[in-house]
Amino acid sequence: MAKDLKSICLVIRNDQYERLQDMNINVSGFIRDIIDDRLSDHTITLNVSPETRELYNQIVSTSPKGDTDIEPHLRDALKKLLDERIEEMKTLQESLR
Repeated sequence: MAKDLKSICLVIRNDQYERLQDMNINVSGFIRDIIDDRLSDHTITLNVSPETRELYNQIVSTSPKGDTDIEPHLRDALKKLLDERIEEMKTLQESLR
């Protein structure tokens, strides 16, 4: 079933518009996708360095499942980061005694 659409006025920079046009991206569809991602309970957006972005693009482009293969590794990395943060906080707590 098609969802009703709402027409809005949107102001973006000229360079943003030109870049999207150069990439042959439909601006309305692109913005709807971004909004859907932001409102989704199952999508996250990360700001990364150019090196990480390039590596991500290489991995995803050769993966038959897209980025779904990455999730278990991301979950493991987040757990490791949490462990590191907990240790840092314990060290801080000990230094305050």
